[in-house]
Amino acid sequence: IYKDDLINKNKIKKKIKAVVACGNGTAGIFAPDILRGIGCDVIELDCKLDWTFPKYNPNPEDLEMLHEISKSVKINNADIGFGFDGDGDRVGVIDNKGNEIYSDKIGLLIARNLSTTHKNSKFVVDVKSTGLYSKDKILLKNNCETIYWKTGHSHIKRKVNTEKALAGFEKSGHFFFNQPLGYGYDDGINSAIQICHLLENQNKKMNELVNELPKTFQTITMAPYCKDEEKYEVVEQLVKEIEKIKADKIKIDGLNIESILTVNGVRFTLSDGSWGLIRASSNKPSLVVVTESPTSEERMKNIFKFIDNLLQKT
Repeated sequence: IYKDDLINKNKIKKKIKAVVACGNGTAGIFAPDILRGIGCDVIELDCKLDWTFPKYNPNPEDLEMLHEISKSVKINNADIGFGFDGDGDRVGVIDNKGNEIYSDKIGLLIARNLSTTHKNSKFVVDVKSTGLYSKDKILLKNNCETIYWKTGHSHIKRKVNTEKALAGFEKSGHFFFNQPLGYGYDDGINSAIQICHLLENQNKKMNELVNELPKTFQTITMAPYCKDEEKYEVVEQLVKEIEKIKADKIKIDGLNIESILTVNGVRFTLSDGSWGLIRASSNKPSLVVVTESPTSEERMKNIFKFIDNLLQKT
């Protein structure tokens, strides 16, 4: 029923050649069949179930897996590469040139595509995601709203449900689609299908679509050590300090703080759209720090230095 439901609702006319990598995990039972069923030309990569995982860890954030998909995309001259995690609820994406695309950017491309046929929709993204959603010209033109919410699979799923959002995108690759697209849970196969619709509707290559997004400079997710019993208190203190910096109009790299979001730690945004995030990790004794700038790599680094200085003093 699951297979038929996805296939019957999502037929595509454009011939999309897709590498489908499952890392010998459970997605191998259904991902190739469903993508073939909607009309893709599927090249299977490690789709045979094997609980010993002889090749690599089935994880779309695993570099070994991404490298294998990239190689296969280039050899087969494919339009797209999909890498599913062990249980198939997450997908990693490789473009037609063999480059990895970060999940928050994929989410934005899907949201843009959906917004043209689902005007006035809401999208939910986690606080680690790119700041491009909030000022995206296509989403704004279609009167769509993006809500930045707590990082974590269960938090995003619940928020998508309570807000009756069309979709939710977590930076880890968990994407959630509500009716009429899905049933509210994270589904890597449905995510891959939405990317196929994107390629069909836009009639452009994947790398062209990515290149149309404004360029941003983003750090990796950093995790400075902080004791479990202290991390939430530290973040509370940092919230107060950053709120004071905003109130006192103290500049960071020459810019004022324009807004502060405190749903999950503290995310402050500067007047050019650059931002920094400090939150407590939900599963290990550490903080989580991310910064991004649409202006320059230097600004991204300067925001990190500002955060680093705050942490040294705390």
